[in-house]
Parts: sequence; C-alpha cells; structure tokens
Amino acid sequence: MRMNRLSSTMLLSLLCAAVQTGCMGVSGSALNPSFPLVRHDAKRRTEEMRGTPLPAQRPIVVLGGYFDPGFVAQGVANRLRHVLEMPPEVISITFFANGTFDECRAQVLREVEQAFPTNDPNWTREVDVVAISMGGVVARHAARDLGDGSRRLNIARLFTISTPHTGANLASLPTFDRRQLAMREDSDFMAELNEDSTSRDFPIYAYVRLDDAIVGVENAAPPGVVPWWVPNEPFQFAHLSAAEDPRILADIARRLRDESPIALSPPTPPPGVFQGDEAPPASPVPRRSRNEMADDV
Repeated sequence: MRMNRLSSTMLLSLLCAAVQTGCMGVSGSALNPSFPLVRHDAKRRTEEMRGTPLPAQRPIVVLGGYFDPGFVAQGVANRLRHVLEMPPEVISITFFANGTFDECRAQVLREVEQAFPTNDPNWTREVDVVAISMGGVVARHAARDLGDGSRRLNIARLFTISTPHTGANLASLPTFDRRQLAMREDSDFMAELNEDSTSRDFPIYAYVRLDDAIVGVENAAPPGVVPWWVPNEPFQFAHLSAAEDPRILADIARRLRDESPIALSPPTPPPGVFQGDEAPPASPVPRRSRNEMADDV
C-alpha cells in the first residue's frame, strides 16, 4: 500500500510538471526528413501489415514503463501480434511493483526463461525487445555482464520508445523511489549503465516524440546515438502517448517483419537538440546474432 501511495503521488507530480513544462503538444508541424511519415499513412501501412502478417525473426519481449500496471505494454504487444504470424510468441512484462532496477532485471530474466526456456546458463533465449520509457533502461541493465556469473538477457535488437537512456528530466523531482533516483541524469547508476559496453553491445533503435519534457528528447538515446523523432500529436502528452504513436509502431513492426524500414539512416538530429558538429553519428550498427556467431566456432 505504501508503494502504491508513493507511486500515485509521484504520478500526479509528474503529470502536473509535464503540463507546466509543455509536453502536451498543440501542433505537429515539424516533419522529420529521416522519418517522413504522417499519422494517416502510418495507419494505412499498419492495416496493410495486418492484412498480410509475416513472421518475426525471433521471440519478442515488450517491456513496460515506470507507472504502467500492464495496460500500455500489453497494448503494444497486441498491436504487434496483429501484424505478425505466430509463432514466435510476443510477451509483455511490467514493473509496477518493483522497487529497484535489480528487481526489474530479475523479473525480466525470470519471465523470459519461463516463456522461452533454454539450457544456456549464461544467456536467455535470443529475443528482440520493444521497450517503453523506463523499460529500455531495464532491458539494458538486464543485458549487462555484472561480473557475478548471473544470466543475462540475450538481446538481438532493442527498440526503445521515449526511454531515458541518459536520464530523465523530471526524475529530479523529490522522491523516495529508488528507480526514479537512479534515472536522474547525474546518478551513479546512469553513469555505470552508459560506461558499461555490455549494456549496448547490440543495435539500439531509439524513438521519441518532440516536446517530451518528462524524459527530454536529448536523453532519449544512448550517448553517441541520435533518436528517430516524430512531432507530437495535437493536444496529446508527448511522452505518455508515445507508445501508442502509429508512426513509431509502424516502423518497429516493419523491422520485426524483416521489411524495409520507414525511418532512414542516419537519423536527422531533433530540432534544437544537437547543433552543428555536436550531432553524434547515429545509425544502429547491425551485428550478427550470438547464435550466428556460435555457428562459426
């Protein structure tokens, strides 16, 4: 009960701060040259994919965000199921009751093993991960080599939607929640995550909506990576509605179906975030899966 009261209080604080800082968009005039897709075209493409479902390359794990009790992650999982042939299976995992990122990591490893068993003591089954907000941080933490011999999440590709890869702007609000404290831009956890190469030794495809004041557009990709951005929809919360954005989900679905993506590489830097030479090079670098590399041995 105490955790639920704290979570409710923090959610209200975050929503109030989000409104005050302007993350509710009133227009969507900017068009991303590297992601030239508007809402009605995204819906049309999604309907076409639903009419011709294709198989995914591997199982898919959808990870929920900070305050998601399961509805958002399950909604994304259902949308993906509609455009994919089964199997492989799509599962969703949420972290509403977890108090730390270590607890979140343990839950991911446990539920992935239950859904996709393997005898490998070091890795879970290889999966593609679609992560919403904090879920992207959980995914990277679950993939880390912590040096204690614990099993790691075997990520082939990580797709993140509004994830605070370098911290969240509003995580600086007062709190006792250890996950929120960890997501502060200057936290030891965030520094360790981004200094640890094992948290990102797989392609990361980062997406964000403009005007995201909760996370910050500048924080929505790992260091050295530019996110693919789309303008916010009129009168929607940029962050809270991002996981339902048909443009983002259409591009992720095409990649999961092994079709030509809509978003182009390299991503165009978000307006006003990177200036001139500050913009890092940022297209995800494809790599062979660990299973493919094992075949060479």
